[in-house]
Amino acid sequence: MELYDLIIIGAGPAGMSAAVYAARKRLNFIIISGDLGGQTAWSSDVENYLGFHLVTGQHLTEKFHEHLQDYKVKLQLNEHVQKLSKIKTGFKVQTDQSAYESKTLLIASGKISRELKVPGESEFRGKGVSYCATCDAPLFHDKNVAVIGGGNAALDAVLQFMKIAKKIYLITINKKLDGESVMIQKVKNSKKVEILYKTTTQNIQGKSFVHTLVVMQKGKARSIPVEGVFVEIGSIPSTQFCEGFVKLNKYKEIAIHNEAYSTNLTNVPGVYAAGDCSDVPEKQTIVAAGEGAKAVISIFNYLSRKKH
Repeated sequence: MELYDLIIIGAGPAGMSAAVYAARKRLNFIIISGDLGGQTAWSSDVENYLGFHLVTGQHLTEKFHEHLQDYKVKLQLNEHVQKLSKIKTGFKVQTDQSAYESKTLLIASGKISRELKVPGESEFRGKGVSYCATCDAPLFHDKNVAVIGGGNAALDAVLQFMKIAKKIYLITINKKLDGESVMIQKVKNSKKVEILYKTTTQNIQGKSFVHTLVVMQKGKARSIPVEGVFVEIGSIPSTQFCEGFVKLNKYKEIAIHNEAYSTNLTNVPGVYAAGDCSDVPEKQTIVAAGEGAKAVISIFNYLSRKKH
């Protein structure tokens, strides 16, 4: 089995930025990832990435990918890491398809969408239930949809649907919306949007596809006729595969925010983390890209000092 200098887990902004630096450092490496772009690919509009005044997350992801192709980076997509382990020569990465060995690891696995955990959610996933408005909103032209959540992710989804859907129900368990004031005002001003405050989701119903969302509002059940339910209640770190291998904080983020913060080193020598899966407090595309670059510089220095 080939022994790589580095395996990068994740192909979001952190992982792809890291790959560019690894390629320029002439490291022998691969990227393993379930998808391309991570949460950035799901964003509708990105207005704060240097060099782009306004760009969709999908287009920004495409530009990142083009950069990797310039360096002929080996990219293993649609492959999911299941377990990490220590071996004599470094580390072993077990995926759902194969196994790989490397002297160092960079975990840049990002986050995954949080689920509602209500009846009907898993049954109708892909049949009206979605976690990505950017991906699936065009499928709901002139239809009634529900967006569940009260933060920026939910507001972003509603803003997309305002141009597409017939009616949007914004459902939040809170008594007010929590997000950017400009986004909140746009949502409140739209005649297409009905905001349901202090409302909980009970279940999702349908036959072949979703046709009803049942919620609880002011102690009373209400059935809302919708053809799409978009769950936008935040995300959790995609770190389940490294529990017990590296130190995680109480939020399941990989702990690097300590004396090793400047190097992205975890508590395991040779294992680094970058981006939203780590405990770096700022969860932004541009921050993740910078963290990925910084991590590979540290990894290169680590490999340069190793005897073998």
